[in-house]
Amino acid sequence: MQNNLLDGHDRLTVAVLGPGGVGGLLAALLARAGNRVICLAGPETARALDAHGIQVRSARFDDFTAGVETAPELREPVDACLVAVKHTSLDAALERIPARPSAQGDTNADAGLVVPFLNGVEHPTALRARYGADRVAPAVIRVESTRIAPGVIEHGSPFAEVDLTGDKLPHARLTPLSEALERAGVRTRVLEDESAALWAKMAFLAPLALLTTRYGVPVGDIRTRHREELSTLVEEVAAVSRACGALVDPAEAVRRYDGFPPTTRTSMQRDAEAGRPLELDAIGGALLRAAHRHGVRVPVADRVVRELQQEAGR
Repeated sequence: MQNNLLDGHDRLTVAVLGPGGVGGLLAALLARAGNRVICLAGPETARALDAHGIQVRSARFDDFTAGVETAPELREPVDACLVAVKHTSLDAALERIPARPSAQGDTNADAGLVVPFLNGVEHPTALRARYGADRVAPAVIRVESTRIAPGVIEHGSPFAEVDLTGDKLPHARLTPLSEALERAGVRTRVLEDESAALWAKMAFLAPLALLTTRYGVPVGDIRTRHREELSTLVEEVAAVSRACGALVDPAEAVRRYDGFPPTTRTSMQRDAEAGRPLELDAIGGALLRAAHRHGVRVPVADRVVRELQQEAGR
């Protein structure tokens, strides 16, 4: 097939690596909007998707079911491959995406964009080393969406917003995917400054993820019982983010936290409660490494990350 990101056709072929809370929601929305979607998944998830499609429960998008294709790995050119796994399983998952998948023996087939929806700020470098600087377009998503069973997605937030970036890519290279997401109902922007976009998300994500996991309580308790610590940590992360090029307002971050339902739990906290590996290095570790590079003091962040590392090591 020809690459629609280049020829301007409306219908895209999109692969989704990790059809969980985020990947499953995007896969279902893109499929419902008429795009061809291939979910790269293991046998259990593939069987569920083949039998029942992706079932979405959402007040924002309504309840619906979307049919998708499945495959154990990417075997043909696609317009974009959305990477929506966690850092803790990234290396193994990427085996499903060859650097240049072939189609009918064409070893030079263009695999299109690789679009990681990952927490943290360090992954673009590793992905570019594997897939090429001209193909990696990091993305940021703001959404609350959870996989409650294989192929069953519960979308809880009244919004789903995506920022597409890519310092090595021309704006026009990202526009067709941006437009496809918009048509699917996802508010999407194409931003010029990749580092600023990734650090803006880090500044918002890291304080809550670290504190809810450290204390094992939901957002409501963090912003009341641990509010001073939260405010200090927000200031520290904002200082590192500013050093990395993102203009972050700590007061605005706290205001947004105050608007969350008090029972909200973060993804890292849910992983800890389930005994799953934590994205601690991708979030906390990356934060501390950037602070060290830029000479920014972050004593609260350093302590909380160290305590979480000790807990994880027990």
